[in-house]
Amino acid sequence: MFAKILIANRGEIACRVIKSARAMGIKTVAVYSDADKDALHVEMADEAVHVGPAAAAESYLVIDRIVEACKQTGAEAVHPGYGFLSERAEFADRLAKEGIVFIGPNPKAIEAMGDKITSKKFAADAGVSTVPGYMGLIENAEDAVRIAGEIGYPVMIKASAGGGGKGMRIAWNAEEASEGFDRARSEAINSFGDDRIFIEKFIESPRHIEIQVMGDKHGNAIYLGERECSIQRRNQKVIEEAPSPFVDEEMRARMGEQAVALAKAVDYDSAGTVEFVVGQDKGFYFLEMNTRLQVEHPVTELITGIDLVEQMIRVAAGEKLGLSQGDAQLRGWAVESRIYAEDPYRNFLPSIGRLTRYSPPAEGQRSGYLVRNDTGVVEGSEISMFYDPMIAKLVTYAETRAEAIEGMSEALDGFIVDGIQHNVPFLSALMKHDRWRSGEISTNFIAEEYPDGFEPAQPDEKAVGILASVALSMTLIERERLDHLPGRLRPHSGYTRPHWVVKVGKEKRELLVEEGFPATPIDLDIKVDGGASRSLRSDWAPGDKLWSGTIGNEKVVVQVRPIKNGYQLDWQGLSVETRVMTPRISELEDLMPEKIAPDTSNLLLCPMPGLVVSINVQEGQEVKAGEALAVVEAMKMENVLRAERDCVVNAIKATQGDSLAVDEIIMEFQ
Repeated sequence: MFAKILIANRGEIACRVIKSARAMGIKTVAVYSDADKDALHVEMADEAVHVGPAAAAESYLVIDRIVEACKQTGAEAVHPGYGFLSERAEFADRLAKEGIVFIGPNPKAIEAMGDKITSKKFAADAGVSTVPGYMGLIENAEDAVRIAGEIGYPVMIKASAGGGGKGMRIAWNAEEASEGFDRARSEAINSFGDDRIFIEKFIESPRHIEIQVMGDKHGNAIYLGERECSIQRRNQKVIEEAPSPFVDEEMRARMGEQAVALAKAVDYDSAGTVEFVVGQDKGFYFLEMNTRLQVEHPVTELITGIDLVEQMIRVAAGEKLGLSQGDAQLRGWAVESRIYAEDPYRNFLPSIGRLTRYSPPAEGQRSGYLVRNDTGVVEGSEISMFYDPMIAKLVTYAETRAEAIEGMSEALDGFIVDGIQHNVPFLSALMKHDRWRSGEISTNFIAEEYPDGFEPAQPDEKAVGILASVALSMTLIERERLDHLPGRLRPHSGYTRPHWVVKVGKEKRELLVEEGFPATPIDLDIKVDGGASRSLRSDWAPGDKLWSGTIGNEKVVVQVRPIKNGYQLDWQGLSVETRVMTPRISELEDLMPEKIAPDTSNLLLCPMPGLVVSINVQEGQEVKAGEALAVVEAMKMENVLRAERDCVVNAIKATQGDSLAVDEIIMEFQ
């Protein structure tokens, strides 16, 4: 077994590999760029080597620097994680020439399966079901339009070397095919250094289901069940689960056997994933094979009890696979939510900055479910524009799917992130969505259920009552504590007042405290708007970030952020401001004029920090609704900004190559 390995990656996957290596008694070496000198993976590793500037192309992607780091530290093997160099056959070849072991598949398998065009041809020859499409190289947008028309719309335009949703576009007509080809090729060259594009038929209302395979260097290969990855946004996975609620035993066996047949055909000798697009008729078609560890591997580990990173290391060291197909028994259910640095209220555009507060739910067994959190950040870490926006992968495991989802909902309620925008409210809302809970999903789920984007949820009557009760309980405790401060001249004894008004968002509710005393732990009986009395119990104390307790028979976990004269409360996808007041103050508050937000409808504002790739219009030009105005790149993704209405461009305030802050003006309209 290896004495020391180097992890040629960063963030949460580097931390994940370090954990398994440490458990195996293997020392680890981290590599880091200028932007990551204080990162968690650097702190966790036994040694760390600087490999260059912040840009990945000048640090993590430079093979010579990774090899030099191995020689400098005496690392015998390299685990590439995912992304970066993980699927570069030339990297595996170079390591072999230097006498360093690559903890991944052999270069020939990477080369055969890493290229989407070659892999589809290979899969077809191996008898694996494939999607109809054009596998040849496409030279320009005109060819793309012609080929798409021959296949029949809708089509999927993909970068051959792509992944992670980059270099992918769906086209429903010739105009979208032309623009999609240009955008996909641009993203492909920037992200992967490879601008080859192919086109295939897009299957409507499909599911994305993948099979985990594991092989060794002795000809053995098995499959470890499937993962359901259909909840996607812009072709990027958001929520994964294992097993799939759509797959039965017979279908699982057929998919698994095809995946293993493909793995054996290329002498696959590590962890890998065979991805399928699945129709509603349960027909499945080969999509691609990822010759690396997948982001979503934790859900498979939880339902099988198998540490995939450990297996990769053992196989790379020449050991035979210590598992047979019969050992791959699936038990329970696991759900994974990807916590991203993005603003769900601005069409999920990237967000960068420092994590001023970062407090994930504690890992381990809870009542009815288990929590796992794979992360590469701590409080104070910086989310950079140079890398993927993932903050963490939150995973819950339980006996049943319903219990795993309930556990995830509760865990998300307790996941605190401040300093940047993030998608926790969106994930929390998804966990309560009836269609998600039913399992009747497809890759179109988010587009169909949120066609106008994700809007801040409005609390229903039940939620207003719960949040009003939480806000009142905290106010009473804080007032009671103020009365006991040394030197206070005139205690107001506000906690003895039974009648209160609580404003939740724009809604007001009258609350009556029937019984109880505001101390920690608090125990009150409260009526909301004259309704039935409900007990409220909690151990919350001033300064706590979470209010955790029960209201009636319901367990409630609410995130608490103090604001002027109140609290911002976040719960189950809701984020509302609450203010507690006496009935008289409430009457006076109703007389206050409402503040009106400034009109920005005549401005195109940069929706996120990013680089201006292009300005597509000129001053004085008339544009139509939906017409592309500019392209802004952030976190490796190009975002096309379009006109929301017919208008005339009055002034352009930005130029190609500018780095803009969020809400910086790009252009003005008449």
